[in-house]
Formats: sequence, structure tokens, C-alpha cells
Amino acid sequence: MQNNIKKPRLFAMLAAGLVAALSLSAHAAPKEHFNVCWTIYAGWMPWEYAGTQGIVDKWAKKYGITINVTQINDYVESINQYTAGQFDGCSMTNMDALTIPAAGGVDSTALIVSDFSNGNDGIVIKGEGKKVSDLKGMKVNLVELSVSHYLLARALDSVDLTEKDLKVVNTSDADISAAFNTDDSKAVTTWNPMLSDIKAKPGVTEVFDSSKIPGEIMDMMVVNTQTLKDNPALGKALTGAWFEVVALMNSKSAASTAALEHMAKASGTDLAGFQSQLDTTKLFATPKEALDFATSAQLPQTMRKVAEFSFQHGLLGEGAKDTSAIGMSFANGVTSGDKNNLKLRFDPSYVQMAAEGKL
Repeated sequence: MQNNIKKPRLFAMLAAGLVAALSLSAHAAPKEHFNVCWTIYAGWMPWEYAGTQGIVDKWAKKYGITINVTQINDYVESINQYTAGQFDGCSMTNMDALTIPAAGGVDSTALIVSDFSNGNDGIVIKGEGKKVSDLKGMKVNLVELSVSHYLLARALDSVDLTEKDLKVVNTSDADISAAFNTDDSKAVTTWNPMLSDIKAKPGVTEVFDSSKIPGEIMDMMVVNTQTLKDNPALGKALTGAWFEVVALMNSKSAASTAALEHMAKASGTDLAGFQSQLDTTKLFATPKEALDFATSAQLPQTMRKVAEFSFQHGLLGEGAKDTSAIGMSFANGVTSGDKNNLKLRFDPSYVQMAAEGKL
């Protein structure tokens, strides 16, 4: 597993993804066996539970298919593998869905927008009483070109600074906590569980977090659009399994406590630590909540902001002339960007089935 994902590697994978997309579109057809992947993050631990506790198997069997649920240790690597066609679905953020598979030519669908970060991503500086403006002149460790980078840009906007006022140091999520322990690192931007570990260190200040930009950093299960189109059973099974686990988590019962304890342990923390991460995650408790968010007017507006950041950082592909290079589609027939190059689709129809009890 390669930990330091550099920009050229990302674009190499984008090219591989384009080839994969072309071959997939040529051969896509109904099938029975599927593979999805996820990485450790509070908002994605329900996938671990659904996979290991037989819930995905139960829903897959209902629709006559099988689904393997695989954990990948490195987040960006998981998306690269999805982009290259090794997985039919993958957990990722809204920005990464746009800038890796969609920008690489892989037509992808946000099947479930499951939550948004509401403090789960943050910027921490060594020293007490620090503020965002203190980032000026600093090196900041983060996963370059990820939502951490986006969060940093939004924070800098709030104090009239730009990225030119500091130095971004590309650091994988697997290495970020260790990097902050060195004398060379003065500031990091990261997400939980690494953020919780770093914030717990003495003499540090969290100067900005995602609760300041609610609804902008979304967590999603993204699936290959052609695969989903040819195999609606995949969408139904994944959606059914997801909301079964979320309902269990919110049931305030002995079973829900046991499920949360399981997820906590699987993510490397205890129940209190996991609960604190869930507290900064706006996890949609019901299909109706998820549906309301996915059909809101805010979603297309947010994705336009994300496309703007992505274009400014060269993430929409080498041929991108402006922020509209990649087309996106949303509920109610709304589109944004190039309608002839629709590569990211927010399709809440499966969540709507769940909300209507039709799964």
C-alpha cells in the first residue's frame, strides 16, 4: 500500500481510470457478484458492521446477488482502485468523487449521501490560543488535494489569506499523526480518528473545523454508474443494508450499544471515543433525512463551490478549461457544468425507495 500519494500518481491513476471506464462501458452487463470498499472513518464504520455482521449478505441474498465488502487501509488508494475498475463501489467524499473518478472519465453515482462532516475535519496548530491567521508562513501537513485541502482553503478565505501565504506538505492519512509528533510539523489539517488523537495532545489549538462550513464535506457511497444502471439490485441491497445499520445505531437499545461498541473497536477506539466522533458527524438517521439533503437546493450550490476549488487546483483534468468541465446531475433534473460530459450523478432514487419502504 503506497502511503504518500503524490499528484503525479493521482493523475496516473486517473489515466488508468479512463481506460477502465472505456472497457467497462464496452462490457458492462447484468452480473451477480460485486465488490465495494471502504476506509476507517466514523461515518463509514456502518459499512464495516454491515459487512462483517451479515447484513450486506442478507440484503444481497434478497436480490439474488453477492457483495464483498473490503476494507482498504489508505483512503486515496481505495478511490484509485475504484477508479481503475477494481471495485464497483467505494466510500468517498463529494470532492474526491468529483476529482478522482469523475475527472478520470469514470461515470460515477453517489448512491447514498450518508452524512456530512460537522466538526469531524479540522485544522490544528501547535501552541495555545492560536487562530487561523497564525497559519501564515507555516508548513501545514495534509492529504494534498483532498477535502482537508478544501477545508484549509475555506479557512484561509475567512481571514483573507491564500495558499500562497503558507506551504502545504502532502502527507498520507496513515502518516499524519506521526508527522505531527515531529518538530518539523507545526500545523495539520486532517479528519477523525487522526484529528481526535492530535487534538488530545497538550498545548495545541484547533483553529477551524468543518462545522463552520456545514454540508460542504459529504460522505458518500459511490458506485459505477453503468454497473448500477445494469444492476439495480446492487443499489437496492447496499441502500437497504446501510439504513438497517443506521436504524440499529439509533435504536437506543442494548443491541445498538453492542453495535456501536463493535464499530468503535473496529475503528481503533473505545465507545466514548467513537461517540465523540459521531457527535461531530451529521449522520442522517433515516432515509427521509438523507433524501431531504440529497434533494435540497443547497447540494448543487455546494458542488459548484467544490468544482471551483478543484479547477483552481488543476483537479478537473488536464483539458479542463473552466469550473464547468465536468458535468454533474442532481435530483429534480438539475444539472451543473458540461451536460455533454456528465460524470458525477447524485441519484437519490434508491434512498427514496428506502424512505417509502419499497426496498
